[in-house]
Amino acid sequence: MRHLLDTKTLSRPDALQILDVAEDMADTQQREVKKLPTLRGKTVVNLFFEDSTRTRISFEAAAKRLSADVINFAAKGSSVSKGESLQDTAQTLQAMGADAVVIRHSASGAPLTLATSGWITAGVVNAGDGTHEHPTQALLDAFTIRKRVFGDSSRGRDLEGLHVTVVGDILHSRVARSNVWLLHTLGAEVTLVAPPTLIPHDVSAWPARIEYDLDAAIAAAPDALMVLRIQLERMSAAYFPTEREYSRRWGLDPRRLDSLGADSIVMHPGPMNRGLEISAEAADSPGSTVLDQVTNGVSVRMAVLYLLLAGERQNDDREDAA
Repeated sequence: MRHLLDTKTLSRPDALQILDVAEDMADTQQREVKKLPTLRGKTVVNLFFEDSTRTRISFEAAAKRLSADVINFAAKGSSVSKGESLQDTAQTLQAMGADAVVIRHSASGAPLTLATSGWITAGVVNAGDGTHEHPTQALLDAFTIRKRVFGDSSRGRDLEGLHVTVVGDILHSRVARSNVWLLHTLGAEVTLVAPPTLIPHDVSAWPARIEYDLDAAIAAAPDALMVLRIQLERMSAAYFPTEREYSRRWGLDPRRLDSLGADSIVMHPGPMNRGLEISAEAADSPGSTVLDQVTNGVSVRMAVLYLLLAGERQNDDREDAA
């Protein structure tokens, strides 16, 4: 694997390989000593042009547990705030000897530009670009679903036959886009639920069913209900009358939580607006995987960095030996 830019073009074998390697990484995190020497001598740069806590810390933890050197770069307070271009920043990182660059950017397509421009030879991981994609979030979500549903027998399994419902701000969500493509690739049936104003115009080509009534979607007994954050900071227009009205019609409240099947899991990529898209009862319920997703995120990102760096190196070594 050279780069991880999206899930739309991620093949089923590659997706399963990442999930299975993440299983191995998760096993190592149960040991007293969690650190592995795998990426010793490698440099991973976290290049974040947008604010992030959860994703940046997760990637930092993943790289450090693989013994990589980590450089955290934030646009605020850097030369980017003075007008430095992505090209100049990339060439600076190239001169520093970066082996992998984890990039989050407000512009959709920025990771692709970085990976294909020739400015840098490092492997590129998309940590979220605009409203386009967030592939490692979708991978950790799939990993979490697989683990909860299949338990210890999850290794090597796809999600064939499972039904996942995603509710919330689909329009602005790169998480939703990445999940739709990955879950479909892995065989799951996907339903998207939102007010008509929060459904993108171009969903006809998406491998998902569109629903506007959350109660009807819950009645279909999904195996997993993924609640998305309402991204108020990206909204320049009135997409719904009031927050109270949104919560009443599309929020996962205690009544809807009770309507879910006993084996259904509740997911949220975070950060959560408690009381808006999800109630405290749902977020903290036994079926909630919110904290599991955070834990699994480190294992999945360890797997991605491993396959980007050590995995490729080992393949090269085998070719040289041949």
